[in-house]
Amino acid sequence: MILCYNFIVVLSDKMLLYEAKLEGTIDQYSRLDDAIRTGRFVRNSIIRAWLDGQVKSRNEAYKYCKILAENPEFPWARLLNSQARQAHAERAWASIERFYRNCRAQVKGKKGFPKFKKSQVRASVEYKVSGWKLSQDRRYIEFTDGFKAGIFKLWGTRDLHFYQIELIKRVRVVRRYDGYYAQFLIDHNREESKELTGRQIGLDVGLNHFYTDSFGEQVDNPRFLRKDEQKIKRLQRRLSKTQPKSKNRAKARNKLGFAHLVVSRRRNDWVCKLAQRVIQSNDLVAIENLKVRNMVKNHCLAKSISDAAWYRFREWLEYFGVVYGVPVIAVNPSYTSQKCSHCGQIVLKTLSTRTHKCPHCGFIADRDENAALNILKLALKQWANTVGRTEFQVSGEIPLCLSMETSSSKGTQRKRKSSQ
Repeated sequence: MILCYNFIVVLSDKMLLYEAKLEGTIDQYSRLDDAIRTGRFVRNSIIRAWLDGQVKSRNEAYKYCKILAENPEFPWARLLNSQARQAHAERAWASIERFYRNCRAQVKGKKGFPKFKKSQVRASVEYKVSGWKLSQDRRYIEFTDGFKAGIFKLWGTRDLHFYQIELIKRVRVVRRYDGYYAQFLIDHNREESKELTGRQIGLDVGLNHFYTDSFGEQVDNPRFLRKDEQKIKRLQRRLSKTQPKSKNRAKARNKLGFAHLVVSRRRNDWVCKLAQRVIQSNDLVAIENLKVRNMVKNHCLAKSISDAAWYRFREWLEYFGVVYGVPVIAVNPSYTSQKCSHCGQIVLKTLSTRTHKCPHCGFIADRDENAALNILKLALKQWANTVGRTEFQVSGEIPLCLSMETSSSKGTQRKRKSSQ
């Protein structure tokens, strides 16, 4: 969970994802660019074949990778490792399956129709168990596919000595504005011990304060984007004054992208550490099941909501809840701010009213504290009515940083007809 300049560790409940920066030469970086470009070509080709009706299943997508490699018109396709081609076929078919799933569920608005990936700075190529080789001291990695990128030094504060090579299921090379990174997906189930504290907490997130808990304590909103906004605006003006397709424009674009990358890393590091502290100091955490995607449609508050990173905070809470065995319950946010936490009566308030004053029972409290108390009560009621639950992740959302490993889908067996 430690975020530093050269090394990021992102975790899931079933997998560990270690990331280290790659140090090499300019020629090696250009070969990595060729591999990334080829992976994008494979994915776009499978999307094109699906649109033309040539690919209708995941297995046919795998077979189409071989057709691309054997096609003399695309000699660069066979330079990419065969399992890497399959990994990008999985990416393409995952977007197709998501589109079908949204259509069946009749999702409102756009269904996520698969699109062709364009050339961009932030891109990646993914290998499975072949196409790469780690050194004995785990400080160097060599890519052995047809592009022959060579040996890179791994820069980071952690090493891979604690895990066997067999546990590394995938290696992904990610290109960002500040360089190239190698991500190692390790098959490891993380579990941490925690002493009981006897505390149960409800959290109400906001913009004035990042959150207010049911004990009345408040955490200030760091506003990372707002603090660097003037610098980002200055870099945007410099980018707009450069000539298209010039070297100065590429330099200005990289500086602007790096500024956004720094803001994103600081924000993610902050919410990660905050979520871990909340989980370690409580035995149950109640949060709101906010639809952030719908909330950012308000153009007056979209920038502030995105800068607050509410959903990222929720993802880390749910992850650490699984690691430490702490229930994290997401409840319906309806009327949590309007209902009195003391008597249960509805007290209508506008957004500008920051103090809850109940005319029925005389209870007075901060608006967000009253909402946090209501969130905690709803979570306890929901937890008590939940019977036979085996997972702590009550919200039902997708866990943070799921692995790319996809299990083979099996058809559902039909029930036998009872003999009459």
